[in-house]
Amino acid sequence: MSTSVARPKLAVIVANGIDGDSRVQKTALAAARAGWDVTLIGRSSSKHTQRSWFGPVKVVRVPVASHMKRRVAARAGQGGARAHLTQFGIKDRAGLEQLRAAHGAWVREKTARIGWLSQSSAGAPAAVGLKAVVRARRGAHKLRLKAYKWEQGRKPEEKPTGDWRKDWPALLDLDLAFGPVIEKLAPDVIHANDITAINLGAMAAARLRASGRKCVWLYDAHEYVAGVEWPQPRMNTAFPAVEKEFIAKADAVVTVSPEIAEVIRKDYGLAKTPLVVRNTPIRETIGGAAGRVSVRQACGLDDGVPLLVYSGWISSERGLGTAVEGLAQLPGYHLAIVAGKRSPELVRLLALAEETGVRDRIHVVPYVAQHEVADYLSTADLGLICSQRTINYELSLPTKTAEYLHAGLPIIASDVKTLSAFVREHGVGEVFVSGEAGSFVEAVTRGFAHVADMKAQITESILTELSWEHQCEGLMALYSEISGLTPPAAAAGFSWGAVERAITDANDEEEPREELERGWTPLGKTPVKLGLGPANYAGQLAAFAQAITRERSDVSAEVVKHRTAQTHEYPADVYVEGKALKNLDVQLEQVQRMVPRYTHLIADAFRPVFGGLNGDSIEGDLPALRNGRVKVALLAHGSEVRDPALHRKRNPYSLFLDAPEGYEEKLAAIAERNRRIARESGLPVFVTTPDLLLDLPMAIWAPLVVDVDAWACDRPVMKRERPVVLHAPSARWTKGTDRVLPVLQDLHDRGLIDFRLAEQVSWNTVREMVMEADIVIDQFAIGTYGTFACEGMAAGKPVVAYLDKESIAACGVTPPIVNATPETLGSVMEGLLADREGTARIGAESAAFAREYHDGTATARALDGFLTR
Repeated sequence: MSTSVARPKLAVIVANGIDGDSRVQKTALAAARAGWDVTLIGRSSSKHTQRSWFGPVKVVRVPVASHMKRRVAARAGQGGARAHLTQFGIKDRAGLEQLRAAHGAWVREKTARIGWLSQSSAGAPAAVGLKAVVRARRGAHKLRLKAYKWEQGRKPEEKPTGDWRKDWPALLDLDLAFGPVIEKLAPDVIHANDITAINLGAMAAARLRASGRKCVWLYDAHEYVAGVEWPQPRMNTAFPAVEKEFIAKADAVVTVSPEIAEVIRKDYGLAKTPLVVRNTPIRETIGGAAGRVSVRQACGLDDGVPLLVYSGWISSERGLGTAVEGLAQLPGYHLAIVAGKRSPELVRLLALAEETGVRDRIHVVPYVAQHEVADYLSTADLGLICSQRTINYELSLPTKTAEYLHAGLPIIASDVKTLSAFVREHGVGEVFVSGEAGSFVEAVTRGFAHVADMKAQITESILTELSWEHQCEGLMALYSEISGLTPPAAAAGFSWGAVERAITDANDEEEPREELERGWTPLGKTPVKLGLGPANYAGQLAAFAQAITRERSDVSAEVVKHRTAQTHEYPADVYVEGKALKNLDVQLEQVQRMVPRYTHLIADAFRPVFGGLNGDSIEGDLPALRNGRVKVALLAHGSEVRDPALHRKRNPYSLFLDAPEGYEEKLAAIAERNRRIARESGLPVFVTTPDLLLDLPMAIWAPLVVDVDAWACDRPVMKRERPVVLHAPSARWTKGTDRVLPVLQDLHDRGLIDFRLAEQVSWNTVREMVMEADIVIDQFAIGTYGTFACEGMAAGKPVVAYLDKESIAACGVTPPIVNATPETLGSVMEGLLADREGTARIGAESAAFAREYHDGTATARALDGFLTR
């Protein structure tokens, strides 16, 4: 993605965790699309800095401490010395409950001991003494609780001071955390999002200017701050105060509606009216998820069932209670609530639904990625916006207005000023009196009677105006206007449908590896959207994705790799840390990544694709994938399905003879379970090596894939007096290395070969050693050939290995591999050395075989039947 012209730097900053903030995400992507070098900075959910890539956008999440918040609280005073005594060791209500629990546990333990002591005459005196201790401790505990409650009751209500530094010192903590990160980045432009970032942008820009750097910044007011009903009194004074202090220092101001722009201009006497950038959907992505999981499918409803939908944040001022009450008067109608998590307001709404007898017609369904919202909502009939009459709702169009219209949904809107005027002017919905259930019912009834007419009013001009592509044009121009910088054209391959992935190492911070290494068509607007994950052994899923999308233009793909300390790095779109997969939120992220976005999934190694959410195998995840209409195939590579007993029976050199203690028993149990899943699931099953067809007779051979062009080698073979012979075991016991090493070392010591052993060296080193070799020695413990043999053949090298005839017969194809056992290897090698021309011909035949069977063409063909709609 590098270019000969340096791209100007943009820092997009927001004081939240970024996830779910579609405006901020789309801003960063739009700027990257316009050629800016974008870093998106948000708040970490842990005590550590988190780094990732969001398509071409670098993402940094910084941890934020509470030092200033605690300092201000301490200075405000909690009752002086008396309070320190009465409140000692009890920080808050949770601390009080912990104290009670600890006391209760102590009392239970001591009274039990009294019972044991009382059972004998010798222990009776001790029991009496212990009883006295328990009585004294109980009395002290009760006295302490009374003192704590008394002091708490004496605390005066904290009144706002009007100084935002005292009223909301968390803003200072944010600046301490974000400031150094922004200043180290030294951006040309800072885009500060929302009121909690205004001081961050102002302070960082000023400090950079003081150091001699040119930096401009803009403030993006996501709402009319003075009109928000903040949940705490001190926020009501702090946020307007911090906005008043810094807004005039901004080089530009942006906001979400013309009405708010005008009010802000008047309130602060701004010389220029803020630029309006509505938060609207990305039109280019709409249709990309069509036919996938939708709200109707998530609700389990047939097409003819009337379905209302509400999508967005759930809070009391959103007025959704009116819809719940109204549903009682709309028999047969259903309501889908798109919710990211179970909030207190959602719990209240569901309780209200129980009281009114409509709970069975309300369906809570999950969020999807911001670029998939319109497609997700499109199968409902009407979209709801039930906002109450607050200043901000009166002054702007909610984000969901554009989302509903792009989904083709007419709107049932409350009569807040801006929204109701828009709906009436354009004829795209019906209006009801805010907070009145009867009026809501009438509007819904009218809406269903005229759905077709209202849909016809959702015109091209409305959709163009309410598209992010159109809205962000002014923002991109503003960046250049205030900075005097025009970025060079961005690199090709941009996608609005970016998926965030963690940074894997220091080098990964330089450029997005997905752009540099991915050789497959990224998931997008194709009929078949294929996911592959989560093991990616030897990079085979990446190779499959490359081969399939090269052969089929109707397929796009996404490779997901679950990573542990033992796994090697291979190309993937998404890397997920193994430790993180124990967390429920990370597991649910995998569900949301896959179920709404994929049409097909290749699940390899029988490992769960959702982490540990549904158990330790793919079996637990299959119901959710089926419900999401994701077509699943199983892919096996080796020991996860290989039957040790069967392998020992047909293979006198079986790797299980040399397996570490307890390993065979462990593998046998896992393999037996996975073979059962393959039999009982009824899913298509594929294997990458021929021997596995004996363990899974229902399977289809999908040959291993290697980059034959990258491995092609024109260095002559068998021309040296001492031919170079290479053996590269990943693990000695799986290759039978110790059985053949004496033979190869003897040939080396006799001067017949130059034997080289590649162990614990990098992949690049092994590759160069293969290129240099005359003969490649593969395995003598499995009975088939694997990735290393394919790479050796692709390089035109004769490969020697032990092939079990039954395995090779199962696939019906015999590779030009020289077959040898540990006992015959010496004589076989001497024969190859004696007939050098014949050995070189084997190398040429090997290259032709690799190109025919292992360049991915045969693999894509094997998967054709699965990759249908």
